[in-house]
Amino acid sequence: MENASAILFDTALGRCGIAWGPKGVLAVSFPEPSEAETLARLSKRAGDVALVEAPPQQIARIIDDIAALFEGEKRDLAYVELDMEGVAAFERDLYALTVDIKPGETKTYGELARALGDVSFSQRVGQSLGRNPWPIIVPCHRVLGAGGRMTGFSAPGGVEAKRRLLKIEGAIGPDLFD
Repeated sequence: MENASAILFDTALGRCGIAWGPKGVLAVSFPEPSEAETLARLSKRAGDVALVEAPPQQIARIIDDIAALFEGEKRDLAYVELDMEGVAAFERDLYALTVDIKPGETKTYGELARALGDVSFSQRVGQSLGRNPWPIIVPCHRVLGAGGRMTGFSAPGGVEAKRRLLKIEGAIGPDLFD
């Protein structure tokens, strides 16, 4: 990628990262154990990135919305322009369906697979969401296993991070340990 920039930013969940280029957002990273690991995750999709001190206005808005979402505010990130260069048609269609899942709502892998043409695509849906370079913008945490099971979340913290995000958004209620 050429002309890719990135910035790390603080949220209620920790220090996240976002990378962008001329065609839109290239990658987002949940907090990793270190800033170097957060940058490495961004670089997997965005290539070499130049760290900036202050993002352009449209990226600052996205950062504000991500931070607010992590504080429990219902923010819809469907407006974000994503750079989908190199993303296959199946994933593009899947990510578009996933973006349509609003805060406080969930869908299952099977529901998304059916919407893509065949429930047998469920495993492929899960694998594609596991490679999602835009977590939270493409809200893969809102996709559950059959019967609402908490399965498959590749972000740091795994299924517990998924559960926490869904609680913050009001998609699931508190449990015995809250």
